[in-house]
Amino acid sequence: MTGPILVCGVPSESPLAMAIAAAKRLGVACRVIDQRHLAGQDIEVGVRGGVLFAHWWNGAERLDLGRCPGAYTRLVPASLLRDAPTDPQGVLHRHYFVDALGAWLEAAPLRVANRNAAGRSNASKPWQAQLIRRAGFATPESLLSNDPAAVRAFRRAHGRVVFKSASGVRSIVTPLTDAHDAELERIRDLPTLFQAFVPGVNYRVHVVGEAVFCTRVDSAATDYRYASREGLDAAMYPDRLPPEIARRCVALAAGMGLALAGIDLKRRPDGVFVCFEVNPSPAYSCFDRESAEAVAEALVLHLSGGRRRASHRKRHPAQGAPA
Repeated sequence: MTGPILVCGVPSESPLAMAIAAAKRLGVACRVIDQRHLAGQDIEVGVRGGVLFAHWWNGAERLDLGRCPGAYTRLVPASLLRDAPTDPQGVLHRHYFVDALGAWLEAAPLRVANRNAAGRSNASKPWQAQLIRRAGFATPESLLSNDPAAVRAFRRAHGRVVFKSASGVRSIVTPLTDAHDAELERIRDLPTLFQAFVPGVNYRVHVVGEAVFCTRVDSAATDYRYASREGLDAAMYPDRLPPEIARRCVALAAGMGLALAGIDLKRRPDGVFVCFEVNPSPAYSCFDRESAEAVAEALVLHLSGGRRRASHRKRHPAQGAPA
């Protein structure tokens, strides 16, 4: 008999909360491993007779995790959790539990959204850009450098340039202006990613297995996530991609081993879709509610091995990639 799907992390975080709510709506059994309250939980992971096993219990229930068909994880490093225990035993237990669960999820024969190894390319945008281009997408003209002269030459060549972190650490995409010229010496200590600005319309695409959910973002802001910092708005609408672009998004996520991916695209005025990055742990709940609920339901059904139900949308239905 198949067991419940797992949701691992901090359940009040909106992406996890939406997945838990979706499981309830769809009648899919779900167990939540709450990192904030590990004192009453325990886990045993190991290999017995050449077979990987894992058992979890919370004082009231014991579960063979090997029976679970899938898991959605947004585990937070134990050291970053709030209200951490101060007693040595509590600290050790929390670290052991999170490390053991994370290690089991990396190797367990079930659907996981997502394994850490699958998301490592996000730690280096230049590396990830190579994978994106192999999938057939255009990427922005880029320069990763700690040489101020090279950056000035790049700006002269491209005119409008933005800069951001080259790693997976979130940063705000910022226009490079004359005001930054005097500060460019600072990059000698920290190589920074500079990109030619790409005009056009932003799209956030969420891929769940072979299902594609597209949100169009209408905003004049350089970084629509922080539009209010520029005194601007960002309006989000469910939309559809051209079939070939949808197929390319599915292939890109699959090639990275991601069951769930958040792909940032921009459609230039000439119609070309440019891909900026692939997020392996997307906060899909931040986008339009209709798309977010559809992503949560598709994720639950994907992890449970169930068939994807018809979309509840009235307009712009979610599109699955053709085989």
